[in-house]
Amino acid sequence: MENFDEYYRQYGLITIFLAISISVPVGMMLLSWVFSLIGVRPSVPSSVKQSIYECGFETVSGMWERFNFRFYSFAILFVLFDVEAIFLFPWAAQFGYLSKEFGLYILLEMLVFIAILFFGWLYAWKRGDLEWT
Repeated sequence: MENFDEYYRQYGLITIFLAISISVPVGMMLLSWVFSLIGVRPSVPSSVKQSIYECGFETVSGMWERFNFRFYSFAILFVLFDVEAIFLFPWAAQFGYLSKEFGLYILLEMLVFIAILFFGWLYAWKRGDLEWT
């Protein structure tokens, strides 16, 4: 019975943490909104507040330039394969210990994982997502 009490106590702490981490930002936004309604926080727009801020320098152009989509797809592929590496390192570190018990199963599981990622990379390559020309 003590194990269950400790188990639920830990979930209670997580619940309290989540409640505080959600209520503090929401409370700050509500407080700012209420202050703007009653006039404590005045809204005074100006040309300086409306200007684009670029790290303290004067802006080069009046508006943002269009973003090329190939950078987005390349970034998504980078994140995908970076997460793959995150999953590979713990597997490689524990493979020696776990191979005594589940050797072939763990190896086949990781080979299937790598094969799925390889086919995803092959698909992206065939679509031309890795081309810069």
